Amino acid sequence: RPSYNISQTTAKSFKRFLALSSCIIFLYINVVMLFTLRSKPVFSQTPRYILLYNLLFADTIQLALGQLLYILAAARVYMVRYVCLIITMITIITTGISPLNLAVMSLERYVAVCYPLRHASIITIRGTTTAVAVIWAICLVKQLISLLTLLFLETMPLHNLMQGFCAKHAIFHQNILEDLDKGFMYTVFVFVGGVIICSYFGVIVSARSASTGTASANKALKTVLLHMFQLVLTLLSTMVTSMITALHGKVDQITIQRIYYVFFIFLVNLPRSLSCLIYGLRDQTIRPLLVQHLCFCLRYHMMPAGHLNKH
Repeated sequence: RPSYNISQTTAKSFKRFLALSSCIIFLYINVVMLFTLRSKPVFSQTPRYILLYNLLFADTIQLALGQLLYILAAARVYMVRYVCLIITMITIITTGISPLNLAVMSLERYVAVCYPLRHASIITIRGTTTAVAVIWAICLVKQLISLLTLLFLETMPLHNLMQGFCAKHAIFHQNILEDLDKGFMYTVFVFVGGVIICSYFGVIVSARSASTGTASANKALKTVLLHMFQLVLTLLSTMVTSMITALHGKVDQITIQRIYYVFFIFLVNLPRSLSCLIYGLRDQTIRPLLVQHLCFCLRYHMMPAGHLNKH
């Protein structure tokens, strides 16, 4: 029996280490990618790179806060309710930003392929920054409504220590808030899914015409399909809590913990790093700079202290 307990403890420690190390790697790559997108003027002056930076920024925040909550839960650290409220609100806001940003990115690719001569006049830097501001405004207003509703309905003081781990359902636990959040997210996903599908078929129609280059159209089709794949993963990540809750009473607690661990790695962490892997490695302008910055950072950290002092 003692050996069984030791093996169980070792397995839990290994899982926590694997989850933490994978998240650190994803965060490291995302941060280097964000730095790369600010390393050259062309990235801040090109609409699609501005949209990519916004998507990656939101994903990185979600990844960092999700890992913070995971570490606190693994260490059994409880926090004050208003601190959890702030963290949860930021997470919810950035969760809504990601799919809306994908919709704008799909429209940008549609215009680039279907209206190549007018692309520069339609997709401008000013228009792109305005679209990014509108995306943030929509998510902020929605969350402000949820906050005001929470303050009106909540009976437990926010300065109290939480009785459980910090999570969205632990703070926004009223039915009306859950319905508001589900309604908003489902509306967003249906809208964004419709935009991506329309963009995809629009590019297909344009690809069959003689005015569009086959290579650029095929690349745009792959990009739009990747947007849809990201959208599906993002949708699944928002349903993790609901799926785990549905399993309670049907399977034992150990199985639920194992399923949650798999969901955390593949439906929470992995989708937040796909933006970097998809666009950073596919884009001919970003890839050499990204590889250069990644290799430089690795060499810098592995370089002996004496060698660094010489430089």
